[in-house]
Parts: sequence; structure tokens; C-alpha cells
Amino acid sequence: MPVGAQERFDIVIANGRVMDPETGLDAVRNIGIRGQSVVAIAEEPLSGETEVDATGLVVSPGFIDLHAHGQSSRANEFQAMDGVTTALELESGVPDIPMFLAMRAGDAVINYGASISHGALRTWAMPEHTADVDRLIAQIAEEGVINAETLDAFFETIAAGRYKQLDPEHYPDLWARLDKGLRDGALGIGMPHQYYPGVSHDEIFRLFQFAAEKNAPIYTHVREMGVTGMQEVVANAIATGALLHIVHMNSSSLWNYQTNLDLILGAQERGADVTTEAYPYTAASTSIESAIFDEGWQERLRISYEDVQWQDTGERLTEESFNRYRAQGGVVIIHLMKEEWIKAQLSDPRVMVASDGMPYAPGAHPRGAGTFSRFIGRYVRDQEIMSLMAGLAKISLLPAQRLESIAPQMKRKGRIQIGSDADITMFRYDDIIDTAGFEGDLTYSEGVQYVIVNGEFVVWDGELIDGARPGQAILGRNVVF
Repeated sequence: MPVGAQERFDIVIANGRVMDPETGLDAVRNIGIRGQSVVAIAEEPLSGETEVDATGLVVSPGFIDLHAHGQSSRANEFQAMDGVTTALELESGVPDIPMFLAMRAGDAVINYGASISHGALRTWAMPEHTADVDRLIAQIAEEGVINAETLDAFFETIAAGRYKQLDPEHYPDLWARLDKGLRDGALGIGMPHQYYPGVSHDEIFRLFQFAAEKNAPIYTHVREMGVTGMQEVVANAIATGALLHIVHMNSSSLWNYQTNLDLILGAQERGADVTTEAYPYTAASTSIESAIFDEGWQERLRISYEDVQWQDTGERLTEESFNRYRAQGGVVIIHLMKEEWIKAQLSDPRVMVASDGMPYAPGAHPRGAGTFSRFIGRYVRDQEIMSLMAGLAKISLLPAQRLESIAPQMKRKGRIQIGSDADITMFRYDDIIDTAGFEGDLTYSEGVQYVIVNGEFVVWDGELIDGARPGQAILGRNVVF
């Protein structure tokens, strides 16, 4: 667009390789930002209060992570250094949206948001647990902060319902609680039902009916690894018309990945609104006390104790240490996938990339720090599984489009166009790479030089800007203030 010579912008990004996956723009351009919006994309020079010479850098829409359990400022710092500008808690969701938003407001390096938690709310709807959950929610609201003791008590209370069926007479209470969550700004419904195996097939199907009625996406961690868990949710989506996103198909599929990939994408090709994601690592991570490690886990997962790694120390487990830690509770890293499985799933341009990043801890799974740089550096650049433009679409445009029906804000994200939000990542394509591994503390990715969130820098010349907190809440369209 022509730009008047007298115009001056808040920020100018000069001489970068601007790449927009939606329009296909891939050219050297100058970008003018005013406030939190992109207002100029031009071939001619621009003038700004702050100017960045992006010569030799890819200027991309900020990366969007649909699956990030690390919802803290420290977790955000690792994500920002990995090029992420929006990180959302959609798989598990949260039990109380206003509480979550209040905790994050003013302390978010990048944009944040969450689904409403089906798992928590179904326990809350069980009469024998309602008073306990009410009490804990009220306590947290009164204190205005969640300490470790309160959080442990809350999860212990919620876990009390995981092996129980919810009587259908209490479905209306569950629907009412879910509906309130959507009106509070939830981005859909989080449904990781492998973690509450007592849930009936009827409850899950009725939940799909409810979600379809509300036009709210379901984000699911399927009932079990393999094919049948995928078939359940895909069938429910087709039968009800519900919007469905299946998280981490790699760890939910294991050696059945090709069947599941054909199942999901086949449904998509025939008109079902079903999408999926994978992360670029061969290990998973979860709580050792979860239902995934119920009796028979070795046969189901085709692994044993030595394939399980204790997060806090990095040690590989034995039968004795596994039983001790399971009684204690805590986070483990599970080495259970093969590289060829991961590469095959990432190679399909329709499979999005999401981190499943865990809450920050020094020895946490590296996916919370390196997912996006690893995908671009190791898979797109080094292994050439697809073009850079196709790779960028998987981590910016496609996640934004997945959310647009529930979150109108996302129509301005995942793109670099006039009027889009100034969520921008600039990186050296030849150098971008993850550095975090499965041993030792988390480390920042390399090659991400500048990150802008809502028109404010959070990474400058490869370094975090101390105290930058421009992240804003991403809210569902049903929000009522």
C-alpha cells in the first residue's frame, strides 16, 4: 500500500522477509505498527519511533500454541524465546474462568486463554463432592491466590470423581456449569477423559450434543491410546456436528498413528470439523498418579519402568522407585514413541503443531521450551518435510483458524496483514533450533531474535525484555461482562 512520507509509526520492522501463510506473501517488506495493530506493509522505507533492521530475518506471524499447561510468567518466558505469542490451556481447561483470568491478568508475557474443564465440572456436579469443591473455590477467590497446598487440595477433590459415573439426572447441573464457563469467556470445552476413566460413553456423547448446540469446540485427550478412542470422538463429532480438536495424536496413537491419521483426515475431507495436533518429541509427560499408569500400563504402552523418567531428578525408574513415586505423586517423562512416527505425522500439512508444555519446573519436558524452534529447525529446515510457508501455517494460521468460530480475536492473529494484531516473531532461519533436552534444566531456544506481542517487544535481539507483560486474554465469543 502507498504510505505517505510524513507518516510515522510506533514500530517499524525494516527489510525483513515477511511471510504471511494466508495470502502467500513471501517478500522483503517494511512493516509499520501503530498501537497493537499492523497498519502498513510497504516496499518503500518507513519511519518509526522504534525501528528494527530485520535484514536476513524471517518476519512471521507469532506462533500460536493451542496446548500449553505452563500458564505462568516463567513458563511464558521460555515460550516467548521459542517464538510463541499466544499459549492456551485447552486440553484440560480450568474449572473457573474468571479465577484463571484474574490470576493471569497483568502478569502475562504472551497471550493466554483456556477452555472450561469437563473433568473438574463433572466432579463438581456429583452431589457428594459439590460442597467440597464449592468450599475450595470460595477459599481461593477470597485469598486471591492459589498456593501449593490449596492447589493440591483442589486436585485431590477433583480426582475423587475420576473413577465414578455421573448419574444422568445430574447432567443438567453439569451443562449449566459448562454453559456458565462459556459465558465467562471459555474457548470451548476441555475433555481429557483418559484421566477420568469412570466417565460413561453416554455422558461423552451427550457432551458432544451439548457442545454442538452451543457451537463450542471440544478439545479432547481421547479415552485410550490406540484406535478405538479416536473412533469414539470422531463418530460423536460426525453424529452431532460438534467442532472437535484432538490433542497430541502422536502420544494417543503410538504405533497406530497411520490408522488414526487416515481416520481424522478422512473425516475432515468429508466435511466434519475435526482437527488435530502433534508435538515433535518421542516422549510424553504426565502425573505418575494418573489413570494412565493404572494396572496393565506396561502391556498397554509396550514399555517398562526404565522408560519412565522422574522429572525432578532425571532418574530412570525401577519397580521400587515407580511404586514409591506413584504413592507420593509427581510428574514423569515417558519415553514411548519412535522418531519415524513423529516425522510421519508432522509431515502432513494439516496436522498442527502444539507443545503440550508442562507447568514450569527446571527438569520439565523440553517441549515447554523448544517445540516450535525444533519443528522449524529440525523438521522443516534440516529434514525438509515441507516448505517454510507450509510449516509456518501449521504453527500460526491453522491454530488461529481453529479458534475463529469461538474467539473472534483470532481472526486478527496468525497473519501479517493490514489490520492484524502485531503479534510477530522474527527469526534467523539458518540458526533457529531448540536447545532443551531430557537431562538437566530447561534452556531457551536459539535463533528467535525479536518477538512482539500486541505491539510491544518481549524479546529484543535474542534476549527477553525484563518485566514486559503485554499478554492479553483470548476470550470466547459468549463472554458476558
